[in-house]
Amino acid sequence: MSKHSHDSIVPFQGSEQSKKDQVASMFDQIAFRYDFMNRVLSGGTDVYWRKRAIRELAEIKPQQVLDVATGTADLAITTYKYLQPDRIIGIDISEGMLQLGRQKVARLLLNNHIELQKGDSEAINFPNNTFDAITAGFGVRNFQNLEKGLGEMYRVLKPGGKLVILEFSKPKKIWFKGLYNLYMKVVAPQAGRWLTNNKDAYQYLNKSVKAFPEGETFLQILQQVGFSDTSLKRLSLGICTIYCGRKSAS
Repeated sequence: MSKHSHDSIVPFQGSEQSKKDQVASMFDQIAFRYDFMNRVLSGGTDVYWRKRAIRELAEIKPQQVLDVATGTADLAITTYKYLQPDRIIGIDISEGMLQLGRQKVARLLLNNHIELQKGDSEAINFPNNTFDAITAGFGVRNFQNLEKGLGEMYRVLKPGGKLVILEFSKPKKIWFKGLYNLYMKVVAPQAGRWLTNNKDAYQYLNKSVKAFPEGETFLQILQQVGFSDTSLKRLSLGICTIYCGRKSAS
């Protein structure tokens, strides 16, 4: 299984920990302000991005959904709000993020519909062909081994099932590129330091977005692990991209 340059981008340079352990530790540290930072750094646009991603699943009316790298469960909650499947399981490696997600799910009285579990996206603890749909919002970029994680998603998806991934990407329009780069390089890390006392996390955000194999390259990786019917839609001048794929019904 081939490695990609993004697999080696880590939050804490010089740490002896694996990328997976560093990512879990980083999210544990910033969990208390994670939702607030998302709203601030995206100007609230992240709410629209999630809604737009979930619309991609409306046609298949999934009943069993897995949300990978669920974090504080924003995408799982959005999925329930718009599609009302029987069951949504969210998995994440950060217990700190999951605790906040469980509080949100409980406040919304959705405990009977959304269950959050600690789980490794690269060794998903479910049998083959379990879920009608799989979602991932801003999480695949943090995988230690991208192909391994995507392969696991393919494995637990039912034949005919659909994958929807929401991930940051880099804008293509020249006039917007400079502004975007300044924002990601200077503004986001500085805001991260002020609001969470953790500049590393938001410098990692910039580096991991830059190194991520986005666009057509990412679609090719999806195809390599088995997905068909792959497609992408760029949102907000290309800051964010929705990627879709299917597991063949045959």
